[in-house]
Amino acid sequence: MGEGLSNARLAPGRESTHGRAMVSRPRLFLAATLALAAAASTAAGPASPPPMAVPDTIAQRALACSECHGREGRSTEHGFFPRIAGKPAGYLYNQLDNFRAGRRSNATMTYLVEQLSDDYLREIAGYFAGLELAYAPPQTEGAPAAELAQAEALVRRGDPARGIPACVRCHGAAMTGVLPAVPGLLGLSRGYLVEQFGAWRNGQRKALAPDCMARVATALSTADIAAVSTWLSSQPVTQPPAAAGAIARPLPLPCGSVPEVAS
Repeated sequence: MGEGLSNARLAPGRESTHGRAMVSRPRLFLAATLALAAAASTAAGPASPPPMAVPDTIAQRALACSECHGREGRSTEHGFFPRIAGKPAGYLYNQLDNFRAGRRSNATMTYLVEQLSDDYLREIAGYFAGLELAYAPPQTEGAPAAELAQAEALVRRGDPARGIPACVRCHGAAMTGVLPAVPGLLGLSRGYLVEQFGAWRNGQRKALAPDCMARVATALSTADIAAVSTWLSSQPVTQPPAAAGAIARPLPLPCGSVPEVAS
């Protein structure tokens, strides 16, 4: 023990290296930390700007729809995915609900809406219904006059002998739809229209029962469907293409999607 104390004593004028280490280590650690931070800052370059704030609005959330339906729901230049901007809100809600319930079949649409509430679907429908945007020129040009005449007769007058009502009886005299839930049929591509008629005929597309469009599509011949799709896709859309406020009642066929005006 005496030897330890003796060894601990230092000659006058000498600094204890043990004491110096105890005092200096915290200072050295701080200096090293500051040096490393400075080096890291220099290597990383200027500080990154804070992330841009994204507004939590229905317009922002609806941008996901533009990937297929085009900017603001106008449809794309190819036109196969339908225009949804300006459609009656009741119709858009019904279609979102049909995808959610499995009455319509599209994997992407089902994935997007299967977990959404009724209120959220109505909010989406209301947003797109409120967009008043110009329509592109019709895609179909130069169709044969005989085919157009055949189609217009069905659109304007139907074919009572075959139980086919005129399109204008439900979709409005201008074919721009009827509030609150009957869609306009102009501004759609021929390919999309043919595909939808086919889906109704083979049961791949359904609506709330009674399904009036399935009944109409089944009564139409293949030639009728081709002609009507050609005629509809060749019509220019007057501006603004507002849906009619009402149509004559009762409807020619009972329609579960339009209970407000069903017979």
